[in-house]
Amino acid sequence: SLASTAITCFTRGLDLRKETEDVLCPANCPLWQFYVFGDGVYASLSSICGAAIHRGVITNAGGAVTVQTLPGQENYPAVNANGIQSQVLARWASSFSVTRTKNTVLEAVGRSVSTARPPTGKRPKKPLDKKAGNKDCKADIAFLIDGSYNIGQRRFNLQKNFVGKVAVMLGIGTEGPHVGVVQASEHPKIEFYLKNFTAAKEVLFAIKELGFRGGNSNTGKALKHTAQKFFSVENGARKGIPKIVVVFLDGWPSDDIEEAGIVAREFGVNVFIVSVAKPTTEELGMVQDIGFVDKAVCRNNGFFSYQMPTWFGTTKYVKPLVQKLCSHEQMLCSKTCYNSVNIGFLIDGSSSVGDSNFRLVLEFISNVAKAFEISDIGSKIAAVQFTYDQRTEFSFTDYTTKEKVLSAIRNIRYMSGGTATGDAISFTTRNVFGPMKDGPNKNFLIVLTDGQSYDDVRGPAAAAQKAGITVFSVGVAWAPLDDLKDMASEPRESHTFFTREFTGLEQMVPDIIRGICKDFLDSKQ
Repeated sequence: SLASTAITCFTRGLDLRKETEDVLCPANCPLWQFYVFGDGVYASLSSICGAAIHRGVITNAGGAVTVQTLPGQENYPAVNANGIQSQVLARWASSFSVTRTKNTVLEAVGRSVSTARPPTGKRPKKPLDKKAGNKDCKADIAFLIDGSYNIGQRRFNLQKNFVGKVAVMLGIGTEGPHVGVVQASEHPKIEFYLKNFTAAKEVLFAIKELGFRGGNSNTGKALKHTAQKFFSVENGARKGIPKIVVVFLDGWPSDDIEEAGIVAREFGVNVFIVSVAKPTTEELGMVQDIGFVDKAVCRNNGFFSYQMPTWFGTTKYVKPLVQKLCSHEQMLCSKTCYNSVNIGFLIDGSSSVGDSNFRLVLEFISNVAKAFEISDIGSKIAAVQFTYDQRTEFSFTDYTTKEKVLSAIRNIRYMSGGTATGDAISFTTRNVFGPMKDGPNKNFLIVLTDGQSYDDVRGPAAAAQKAGITVFSVGVAWAPLDDLKDMASEPRESHTFFTREFTGLEQMVPDIIRGICKDFLDSKQ
């Protein structure tokens, strides 16, 4: 059973083909993104690695898991275990259980190895594929080196050595991290791009060849330039891979770095600052802004700043920095589908829905909204209820925290009346999405209805799509499939959902979230 299949954090039980299969979970999966249904016996809709952590078979360091397919059942319970809250599911057609993979000698050894290493079981394969690099470290990195008179020629060379060691330890390769270098001095200079080299040897050579430029340390100017110009697709930035700038600063910046930090965050770039030789008490008077590190980093949470006392004896600082740069799930500034979408819910409040089913609709909306990172700079949620009339329950700018959004959804009161879905789509496009159209987020509209609309839905839905809104249609009970397809974005099959009973809404949640994320990624670049 040493031939385990490597899977992702999101592989579900139903994605496997065999009755019993040995799989290998990666390290550092984001716990809050796991969908797990049940306890011990998990609905096959569940994430395998999520279930394995929930069950205590592995930790978040990943590892080998044996998955056994089981028949479906009713009433999968919700249990909180090992940092994962599993969810209730009324019934599902198939299930699985997870156990520790037997006789993996590798497993036992792997536990004590430091966390920078990829999870066990991947180790023996490593030397075969040198070109691919470290696949467990997904990152596009710009090293922004200090080329100012502050640092001087001698320390500039020590800085190059350090950057070279970091580059080698990252495991650069076609499927691993890619790196480039920008030199900050009077004027920034991009020395080489992400696409120029995909082997550590070449990168090392290019770093050795870098010449010292001198001049003021205009780090702010260089950071802004890097955030705006370095990570274009033409220059080798990859879809869905975190963009990172590691700023090396000897002393302090001679210009303002705060605005550059804001620009970097707007562009979805994660800024790290490695400060060497912090300003002494005497020097502090010369520093424009004492809080320069906190203002430039991605988040002021301690993770993105790194200090080294001098450029001498820096070898021991290489590995901890590499571990940070490879911590995919800590890159809070990356634009992901979770933090860069506006989702508007258009809710059928017609009299055929009824009170108790209306509750189930609100629960469905909450479960979708819950998966996203809602904040003033993150994702946003809005809701409109319609009968013949429309009522904006809350707009995108009303609530900027998840708690407030969820509480606003709970407080939506059922209207009861007719069904004019077309009008409601036009109303929502104009009044709810209209004000957001030049914003950075991608727009999604989820239309929930349980019946035939009295008016035309095709025209208004086409207009919404033309305005850049991706439409998912979710039909229940008597909603005609033709209407649902007419409203949905292309490809219609993957944007149209239907269930006979309102209780079936719950099972659609993971697929809707996955659909939003897929569209988001496809639209990037």
